[in-house]
Amino acid sequence: MNTVSHIAKHLRQVYFGGNWTASNLKDQLKDVTWQQATTHVYDLNTIAVLVYHLNYYIHEDIKVLQGQPLRAKDEYSFSHPPIESQKDWDAFLETVWQDGETFAQLIEKLPHEQLWEDFVDPKYGNYYRNLQGIVEHVHYHLGQIVLVKKIIQQQSSNATLDSP
Repeated sequence: MNTVSHIAKHLRQVYFGGNWTASNLKDQLKDVTWQQATTHVYDLNTIAVLVYHLNYYIHEDIKVLQGQPLRAKDEYSFSHPPIESQKDWDAFLETVWQDGETFAQLIEKLPHEQLWEDFVDPKYGNYYRNLQGIVEHVHYHLGQIVLVKKIIQQQSSNATLDSP
């Protein structure tokens, strides 16, 4: 298996399962309701914001791998569209799953030599750094999602126990 195949495999695993951490986005989000996804815990980002943020860069890099210019701006990476129903949340997640698979497929099509070329601009480093960095970024925010989800579940459990 070559390097691009490994990167694509790792991306699929953090999105859909099979990685050595035994945690992935799809499994962690399968039982999260839209209300939980939009619940604020302390001063942390909501689950919806974290999912939007981690997928924002994948969504934008898909365009780069399709030959379009890089238009991503950090200032937009936390500005998700409103989620006001389970239908909104489910539709959003479907986009996330589609983007994850599309991105993995595009990575697999990259010539191995391109991994060592500049990604859009030399200031961003090479393709390998950016693609592997995205996988690491997803893992990082997946950990945050897991913790926020546990806090929400614990608070909900405590509220149920406290009610008469």
